[in-house]
Amino acid sequence: MYGLIFDVDGVLADTEGPICKATMKMFRDLYNLETRPEDFVPFIGTGAVRYVEGPAALYGITVDLPRALEARSKNFFDIVHSGESIAFPGVNALIDDAAADPHWKLAIATSSPGEKSRGTLVAAGIDANKFDAYLHGDLVTHKKPHPEIYLKAIDALGLPAAQCVVVEDALTGVEAAKAAGAHVVGVTTSFSRAQLAQADIVVDSLEELSLPRLRRLVEDKAVA
Repeated sequence: MYGLIFDVDGVLADTEGPICKATMKMFRDLYNLETRPEDFVPFIGTGAVRYVEGPAALYGITVDLPRALEARSKNFFDIVHSGESIAFPGVNALIDDAAADPHWKLAIATSSPGEKSRGTLVAAGIDANKFDAYLHGDLVTHKKPHPEIYLKAIDALGLPAAQCVVVEDALTGVEAAKAAGAHVVGVTTSFSRAQLAQADIVVDSLEELSLPRLRRLVEDKAVA
């Protein structure tokens, strides 16, 4: 039995751009502050709180966190619900293949809050009911790069970490998954191949992945 665990933002759904735009608009509307996209890069994958508080600290301001997160969330859903599906190519095909295969279990492990992550899946046309476990940022104390969320996802699947593969786009996520003992696929939607070098394999799209390839990753590492 194998486990396949997905991050959401930047892996299943093309959200990093909308998240950045939504947060920049929040800073502009609430604090009359013009931020830059590069201000947010160090905080990709660290959860909504760090994504807001990190850039705020760079500019020396203190935010009203509940108000800022509410405004950011509204901005985000205004953006993603205004167009076509935000699912990355190959996402739903891989999920469907794994969901139909009795040798695989599926999980989501995202630092995003529950409400936002569920809304993101809806905007991407992804059925959360196809997953055996669903971990989000509201359910953990420590955000990535701490391994807590992946340790909980692996435990929820009831499998050894060495039988699980995590798909991540963020450096903090790769670090968290490796620390949890899982195999890691890095996808270059947010960072370069060189930056994702800690991952076991790196792909440019989930279209490059298949269940046989993921199974070989697990089995080859076991032999090694």
